[in-house]
Amino acid sequence: MSRKQSPVSVPEGLDKVLLHACCAPCSSAIVEWMLENGIRPVIFYYNPNIYPQKEYMIRKDESKRHADMVGVEWIDGDYDHDRWLDCVSGLECQPERGARCMRCFEMRLIASAREAQKLQMKFFTTTLASSRWKDLEQVSKAGLVAQNCVEGTVFWAQNWRKGGLYERRNQLLREYGFYNQQYCGCEFSMRRLQCDK
Repeated sequence: MSRKQSPVSVPEGLDKVLLHACCAPCSSAIVEWMLENGIRPVIFYYNPNIYPQKEYMIRKDESKRHADMVGVEWIDGDYDHDRWLDCVSGLECQPERGARCMRCFEMRLIASAREAQKLQMKFFTTTLASSRWKDLEQVSKAGLVAQNCVEGTVFWAQNWRKGGLYERRNQLLREYGFYNQQYCGCEFSMRRLQCDK
């Protein structure tokens, strides 16, 4: 699918981008589309929200495996779950897609914007906008917060579920045999954990 035929809106002058990746399944169709359309992504794996650490390592290893398979640069962000817990402190009992998720997105996308700035890349985007677990409006707002916090960066807000990309994601998941998690990532998103009422 070419840029002209695609529902993906590409900003003028974008030929490389820092792609914050939450996991390999969500990255796969996005990276494939980018490469087919002359955009070179650098994958930035920064997800200190993921719990437990064993789960984090599985997702991280799968993300690195995907990057190696398709030949794109992959950067390992720090796993500092305690810092993430401090960031969302007081919001533990918020519902999914609530204030806790917004704070989490902001933390991760500010780190992504800083990484883009460090690499002298203007544009950054995120696979969070492809996940069925996420609220697209929250992701876009968090990206703009990050853009405004980090000078010289531009958040490429994009609905990565459109134009067959979500369906392609599921095809590639099976094709590559990716591990496919069944919850967003943090301990508060696990269905079996309930806050006291």
